Amino acid sequence: MDPIFCRIAFPFGLVLFILFFFDHNVSSLIAQGSEFPLRKPPGFHWDFFWLGITTFIAGLIGVPAPNGLIPQAPMHTQSLVVMGIKSKDDEEIGVSTDGEKALGGVKEGVEHPVAVVEQRVSNLVQGSLCLVLMSGPFLHVLGLVPRGVLAGLFWFMGTDALRGSGVTAKFLYLIQDDALVPLHEPLRKVRPSMIWLFLAIELVGFGATMAITQTIAAIGFPIVIFLLIPIRTHVIPLLPFTQEELAILDGPTASPFTMESVGGSI
Repeated sequence: MDPIFCRIAFPFGLVLFILFFFDHNVSSLIAQGSEFPLRKPPGFHWDFFWLGITTFIAGLIGVPAPNGLIPQAPMHTQSLVVMGIKSKDDEEIGVSTDGEKALGGVKEGVEHPVAVVEQRVSNLVQGSLCLVLMSGPFLHVLGLVPRGVLAGLFWFMGTDALRGSGVTAKFLYLIQDDALVPLHEPLRKVRPSMIWLFLAIELVGFGATMAITQTIAAIGFPIVIFLLIPIRTHVIPLLPFTQEELAILDGPTASPFTMESVGGSI
């Protein structure tokens, strides 16, 4: 390949690498979030191993790389959650089946996640279908899928994510009648002014990401997202938030138990 084309392709490849690295890893960690009582989160490593193989093959034969949003997505984990009623004895013990301390503040008599059906079937099928659909005949079949169907799929995924978004939750809390807010709501421990400040920062980050997608530099939006990490780590703690408030407003996505499977907590 001509070295000139290699130099031209390098920045685009780097941006795509950042997107895939960030997208896949964040999706996996969210799918192993603290709200899901997982027993074997390291199983997701095998999903990524399989995803890496399919992505490598896709690059060799020149077809679009698979995207790790399914099954490394919270929607997939949520569909496998088993709901149950927390008993008073369980609340006093406060220990889940994996040996990790269960999250407190669960109201007795209210359904909450008690287990997740952790299996490898849907993950293996998804990875296998990626390989099968790379062949010519199936690529042609995929090309016949109406755009409206794909648009509807992304619309559903977007609205579902919006319902469970932390930004949405904070905004609804601020405009909701205080009498309708549950007594065990963690945001009650945060000053309203700090919630507004953090919400404004999140909306600025969202606006910056959306703004770049409307320009000729749209492919660079993963870099904007990636830059939000040092802002959250180094800049936001300098603002007038307490550590307890930051833990409530933007605590770790995954529990220490899950992080141990990826090399330990930061």
